[in-house]
Amino acid sequence: MPNRVLLQLDCDPQPSSFDAIVAVDAGVDVLLRHGGVTAATVEPLVHGAMFTRGGTDLASTAIFVGGSDVAAAEAVADRVRRTFFGPVRVGVLVDPNGANTTASAAVVAASRHMSFAAEPRCVVLGGTGPVGQRVARLLAGKGGHVTVASRSLEKSTEVVRGIQAVVPRARIAAVAGLTPVAIGSPLAEVIAGADLIVAAGAAGTTLLDAAGRQAAARARVIIDLNAVPPAGVAGVISTDKARPEGDTLLYGALGVGSLKMKIHKGAIARIFAASDAFLDAEELLAIGESLTA
Repeated sequence: MPNRVLLQLDCDPQPSSFDAIVAVDAGVDVLLRHGGVTAATVEPLVHGAMFTRGGTDLASTAIFVGGSDVAAAEAVADRVRRTFFGPVRVGVLVDPNGANTTASAAVVAASRHMSFAAEPRCVVLGGTGPVGQRVARLLAGKGGHVTVASRSLEKSTEVVRGIQAVVPRARIAAVAGLTPVAIGSPLAEVIAGADLIVAAGAAGTTLLDAAGRQAAARARVIIDLNAVPPAGVAGVISTDKARPEGDTLLYGALGVGSLKMKIHKGAIARIFAASDAFLDAEELLAIGESLTA
């Protein structure tokens, strides 16, 4: 069997070292890294991956699409998909900014402690960011009642519309609010009724302060995906992993990080196992659920 070659296509000028190291640790034999990739320039790179090997050897080539600009990476991924034809294709993993693997890990962690058949009420703070959007989309797909929270109602409404286009059955709404959460505000009311709260804001930004935590007394699970101090949720430590505090279980970024890494490595194995694999958020969630089944 030929060496496993992973083509890392990154939209940033310098390809992510994090993604490269994970690929190596996942057993990739040869890593070809390309930065500054755009939807307009990616096709020749894909052709190189498609036409250098034939038959069963083609399965030993795969593509990873990443970068900090999620919209740009999604445009690249769409172009990659449209470049394939018939059986001439290779496995593809799409994980810009780690958004898809992180969101999948967060949803799997929450699923350990609640049934989505019960239609839990979920709030995603920082829901217009790359990770927040994916968390909201996956929760909506699972059947939760999801509220996307952001400082801008216009932006959160735009995210809601985008998710509804992908998940037509989504029960999802938008709300605006600033931190600290004002008592009596629409955001405070949503938090008070939440079963699950996921904070997915920018690094070092507190989205739920101590007063907000008191308002969230009903929440069964609170997940903070910010690993950079100060915490995104007051009182949550980055290493928390289902740490009980009263009736609430707390997760920090590192607490879901080990599962994120397992999903990432499992996804790399999958794209070499099936040349028709195209792994986006939903597919990565399924991998995460299989790992904890």
